[in-house]
Amino acid sequence: MSVNYAIASLFVFVFLAQLCLQAQVHPETGDPLAHTFSIVARDTATGEMAVGVQSHWFAVGTSVSWGQSGTGVVATQSFINPAYGPNGLALMAEGQNADEALQTLVAADKGRDFRQVAFLDSNGKASAYTGENCISFASHQIGDNYSVQANMMLNEDVVPAMSRAFVENSHLPLAERVIKVMTAAQEAGGDIRGKQSAALVVVGPKPVSGEWKDKKIDLRVDDHNNPTKELERLLRVHRAYDHMNQGDLAIEHNDMEQALREYGAAEEMFPQNLEMKYWKAVALANNSLLEESLSIFEYVFEKDKNWRELTRRLPASGLLNLSETDLQKILSL
Repeated sequence: MSVNYAIASLFVFVFLAQLCLQAQVHPETGDPLAHTFSIVARDTATGEMAVGVQSHWFAVGTSVSWGQSGTGVVATQSFINPAYGPNGLALMAEGQNADEALQTLVAADKGRDFRQVAFLDSNGKASAYTGENCISFASHQIGDNYSVQANMMLNEDVVPAMSRAFVENSHLPLAERVIKVMTAAQEAGGDIRGKQSAALVVVGPKPVSGEWKDKKIDLRVDDHNNPTKELERLLRVHRAYDHMNQGDLAIEHNDMEQALREYGAAEEMFPQNLEMKYWKAVALANNSLLEESLSIFEYVFEKDKNWRELTRRLPASGLLNLSETDLQKILSL
């Protein structure tokens, strides 16, 4: 009896699993779904381009958001065809503007009625398409250097709220401006199912020599009960580390005053982070400011003794250049 029960339970489990898998793709096209809201946008001052997205779907950033420095950004959603990302960027890189590239791909797509796609090129021209079979409320709105789009929304207020937020926050850096747009979308109603994941990609205005340099910001929240809020937190951390990097660069140019300003800005943004404090102390010690570094080392060591052991290992790698006497001053804290 127990064997039969186990077999029956397994059958039910497999049947339900198959239903779940079928629900993840369109019954006709077989394409995965990513019902969501998104923005593609350009900063007229810096030339940076961004795509931001939030969805009630796991890891939305793996398939919806695409970008390439000096070329443009793409958001492909609803029942998505991920090929719009690389193919759209390739067409824009070859010289087609956003509208031409999007029209080319939509015309060749047999599943076009189920798509929602937005392109933005390096000149700030935006183009968007919402298929007639996208789940309502579904729409897009194109403005100066941006497009906002959404499908399966709770109400028809989401897209207008996104557009207003982009226009009203022109004083912010592009990444923070995109966060404001996504926050406005959620506050207006958002995805009718709720929220789960979000992503933010920012690329530069000019082509880069190496693919690893392509994305200036590339942040993802794959599974969270408030993904845009978490994305906003990660962006602040990203900015803090930018200040750390600028501090290091200032040290390379023997500008200790600027370095300390950058390190201070980083600490202010992320005060609980021991790593930022630690490398600031290392930089001070390496630049004949040992006494100024000691209180920082002491604070870090008290919080986590492993940093003391790391300090012991740095001279062998050339990352801490001190006499043995000065090194012992630090290690004895």
